Amino acid sequence: MPHYQTWEEFTRAAEKLYLSDPMKVRVVLKYRHCDGNLCIKVTDDVVCLLYRTDQAQDVKKIEKFHSQLMRLMVARESRSVTMDTD
Repeated sequence: MPHYQTWEEFTRAAEKLYLSDPMKVRVVLKYRHCDGNLCIKVTDDVVCLLYRTDQAQDVKKIEKFHSQLMRLMVARESRSVTMDTD
């Protein structure tokens, strides 16, 4: 399971994975209070991408990316839309 160190690499890989087969991709957010870690996992049961952080400023990035993925998942023309990540 690849664990990405930089946010930009993770978002590019997750977007590519989602656009390859939108019907199989799942997104999981997990927060462990005892460790103070927030983890986002994007998987299609073959490839699993993971990004973990304990930095407060990364929470906004993860929240924005997660909402963009959710919008793509419910959009009818999801395959023709690309995400704009910062």
